Amino acid sequence: MKYYLDFEEPIRLLDEEIHLKESILDPSSDITKEIAHLHEKRLKKINKIHSGLNRWQKVQLARHPQRPYSLDYIEKISTDFVELHGDRLYADDPAVISGFAKINKQRIAIIAQQKGRNTKENLYRNFGMMRPEGYRKALRIMRLAEKFKLPVVTFMDTPGAFPGIGAEERGQGEAIAKNLLKMSSLKVPIVSVVIGEGASGGALGIGVCDRFLMMQNTWYSVISPEGCASILFRDASKAEEAAEALKVTPDDMVDMGICDKIIPEPNGGAHRDINSSSKNLELAILEAINNLKSVEADSFIDMRIEKYDKLGVYDNFK
Repeated sequence: MKYYLDFEEPIRLLDEEIHLKESILDPSSDITKEIAHLHEKRLKKINKIHSGLNRWQKVQLARHPQRPYSLDYIEKISTDFVELHGDRLYADDPAVISGFAKINKQRIAIIAQQKGRNTKENLYRNFGMMRPEGYRKALRIMRLAEKFKLPVVTFMDTPGAFPGIGAEERGQGEAIAKNLLKMSSLKVPIVSVVIGEGASGGALGIGVCDRFLMMQNTWYSVISPEGCASILFRDASKAEEAAEALKVTPDDMVDMGICDKIIPEPNGGAHRDINSSSKNLELAILEAINNLKSVEADSFIDMRIEKYDKLGVYDNFK
């Protein structure tokens, strides 16, 4: 069953009309021509709507329930995937998928945040919100990748780190901080990709990298628009206004020097053509890894210091 966002209502109406006419058992030539015309009209409507999305609409599109998640992309772009579980300290965290795989013969380590498709899956995956054991599992995979000299690829798609009491008692902040420390000095290439939501320290805990990529209809911010609106405006319903103020889109991230490359999606979002989206993602990851192959292992830390030192620089006009 297709899901439509509020601003996609004109597309829904066209889809219903197309479905109605296509259900005719023995359509006349006029009906066939009309169906073809409706498909063309639908495509133009999708292009028109999605070429002018504001920041809040892009946030909604990043949260689309039919959008590809990490496991969908892993299945499409990789082979020989072997998942590893557990942090060897406390437990496994299903909110993050980790292991080793090949992308077009390139061996990699994968660390990927995973949401669920329905209520049962979301409860199991904790809505993509990692607990301390998830960040420690990710750290374990990073160390293995460094040991075997494998590039690390991370997929970010989370509304934030899990804020529960148990997570805090087990050291949520410490686990994220330790990952930041280790990723900054890891002696192998790190490529991070925002495939959906990239919220706060929940994403940053697996997001320190050499190449930062974003799918076209995603967002990345220190806080969600709703969270920002609740704090600044005391009103979560002003999320659209907050999204504009936060500047959360990939284009904003490129302008600020945070994002290195925007990965194009099909018109209407990645969920409309997962094969095309996956191919674009695969090519972008391989390009990033290839560009980092010539970097000496001991040079990564200096390169990351230079990269992150440039962020947050501004001119103070008096």
